[in-house]
Amino acid sequence: MDENEQLNVTGLTGIELNFPIAGPGSRSYAFVIDWHIRLLLSLAWLSGAWLLLRVFGHGDPKFFAGHAGLLIGWPALMIYLLYHPVLELLMQGRTPGKRIAGVRLVTQRGGQPSAGAILIRNVFRLVDALPTLYLVGLISCLLTAQRVRIGDMAAGTILVIDNRLSARALARIPSLVAKSGLDPRVIELASELLERWPSLSIARREAMARALLARINPAYSIDTLAAVPDADLRQRLRDLLPAAA
Repeated sequence: MDENEQLNVTGLTGIELNFPIAGPGSRSYAFVIDWHIRLLLSLAWLSGAWLLLRVFGHGDPKFFAGHAGLLIGWPALMIYLLYHPVLELLMQGRTPGKRIAGVRLVTQRGGQPSAGAILIRNVFRLVDALPTLYLVGLISCLLTAQRVRIGDMAAGTILVIDNRLSARALARIPSLVAKSGLDPRVIELASELLERWPSLSIARREAMARALLARINPAYSIDTLAAVPDADLRQRLRDLLPAAA
């Protein structure tokens, strides 16, 4: 894979998390699935609301005409327009279509996009959809190094292949902070180090573990930890973050 087609995020430890960038094919597949889902949801609302109005209006044309727009048209339109921003916020950068296609939305730092970024990205769908069939967005994805559309450029987001290991390392940091009470930066350091432990050289991971343990507990020093074996260093980090074991 070309290096431009990976999002490389370096954490506080210097350990790199790699997110393969989703190409036009994956994006299109996710969009088609989501388009059908939101269309079906909108049609389901239209049909249900229409039946309710017919029942409660007793076939009165004036009653139906006076309430059709408020109870049928506008809610269906809101379902269609808010589908992406609401679900991307609730599902941490995913939608049902994105989940099925194996992709998710992240920031340039690999984190979860804010509500503002998600809103900006979706407002720019109006531009990316021009002149028809998302032609502007498709051309942008083909020409840009990180396969982003105009909305991604404006919001600072990237669609990546859903790397489960990297995603777990980033997503669980808030819960670890709440459970341990440690500084969030320390949590990130320990969590990343444990995730990448098998892939690091013994000398590098031991040095990083000793430095981190000495930082967390003033009773330790790097010199006193020098005699602690590799497996024990790893276990001491796990004891700090039981959920990361």
